[in-house]
Amino acid sequence: MQCATHPDVETDLGCSRCGKPICPRCLVHTPVGARCRDCANVRRIPTYNLGGETFARAAMGALVAGIGIGVIWGIFNPLTGFFFGIIAGLAIGFGVGEGVSLATNRKAGPPLQAIAIAGVGLAYVIRVAFLFTIGDWVFDDLSVDLAGLIALGIAAATATGRLR
Repeated sequence: MQCATHPDVETDLGCSRCGKPICPRCLVHTPVGARCRDCANVRRIPTYNLGGETFARAAMGALVAGIGIGVIWGIFNPLTGFFFGIIAGLAIGFGVGEGVSLATNRKAGPPLQAIAIAGVGLAYVIRVAFLFTIGDWVFDDLSVDLAGLIALGIAAATATGRLR
């Protein structure tokens, strides 16, 4: 007999529920035997099932967390310090990642990780803008801001890990 989905493949397998012929590429292993995709009722895990509303809430969570954390980071900012960059990066990444996670009802996945990274980037931009407005920026270019760049990298990694 021929597979119902792939007519050029010969098979002896059949769905254990409806009896439709299926090839090894089409079968889905279930606790009650091999089934076709229709009878197996394959669904995505709810944690990774994302829609437009979820993306909007994630963007809003990243925006709020990024602005809030960016202002706090700008106020309590020593411009130098390797150790501060590590600690700040962990805190910032966790804060933004947790903000996105709470806004999306604990959903996860690569699109939400990208939104969280954008929130971390927003926090860094707000921090730099805050330092420019208060006149505390003593360097001519951002490449000298080693602690901030270290914190930015660690924060991005922490935020993506929070939404994995």
